[in-house]
Amino acid sequence: MEEEKPTGVVSRFVGGLNISMRRFLFRVISSGPIPEHIAFIMDGNRRFAKKWKLEEGAGHKAGFLALMSLLKYCYEMGVKYVTVYAFSLDNFKRRPDEVQYVMDLMHEKIQGFLKELDMVNRYGIRVLFIGDLNRLSDPVRIAAEKAMEATAMNKKTYLLVCVAYTSSHEIPRSIYEACEEKSRRKVGEVEEEQEEVIKVVDLEKKMYMGVAPDPDILVRSSGETRLSNFLLWQTSNSLLYSPKALWPEMGLRHVVWAILKYQKNYFYLEKKKKEA
Repeated sequence: MEEEKPTGVVSRFVGGLNISMRRFLFRVISSGPIPEHIAFIMDGNRRFAKKWKLEEGAGHKAGFLALMSLLKYCYEMGVKYVTVYAFSLDNFKRRPDEVQYVMDLMHEKIQGFLKELDMVNRYGIRVLFIGDLNRLSDPVRIAAEKAMEATAMNKKTYLLVCVAYTSSHEIPRSIYEACEEKSRRKVGEVEEEQEEVIKVVDLEKKMYMGVAPDPDILVRSSGETRLSNFLLWQTSNSLLYSPKALWPEMGLRHVVWAILKYQKNYFYLEKKKKEA
């Protein structure tokens, strides 16, 4: 039997030490309130590639690896819902070749995600694609449907991927659908008498994001403070955190710091939610 190389032993020892330290850190953090839902605006993939003079698409590949690590950290700390802003409806206004490039890249990343099903199932992750999926190219839409189907039985944690999404599309759509439902609701063959007023709860039931509670924390990488038409309805009482790190540079310390900031402001945030 071939003797194991010293470098392999050291590598496994360091890896095990890192996992043990991470678990200890998470136990300490979990002594305070843990957010149920964290949303991410993944900003800075292209700037990362430019910064390090990488080939086109390398920044997005690095960003995908960062996403997989951040998901693992979030779920290990007890965060149940993670939402990421993957593709805005506004991006369809770009040149056709740019849109096609993004569609191809998205298809590649979904396929890559499907290859990580061991990790996905280990954390019990259910994947949901949120937005106007009919606007996606057929290969991307089919891949998204396969990912949702493959994880449909998982109920422990959730990954919501916002594609072909903007709040300025989501909100009017929910108003329209709530009005439509009220106008056609019947009891048997007799029209049910309904209030004409559309309530907030009626709108929220029809929103794409109605499948999850509002985010406790909204993180946008690269130091930008714009919300970019993302979850405008849902984040009115969320903690906003904008680390300077580009998305592929995001790591454990950024997630930990976001949660510590949330814990520091927890009672204030809860008070604002109750007043809303």
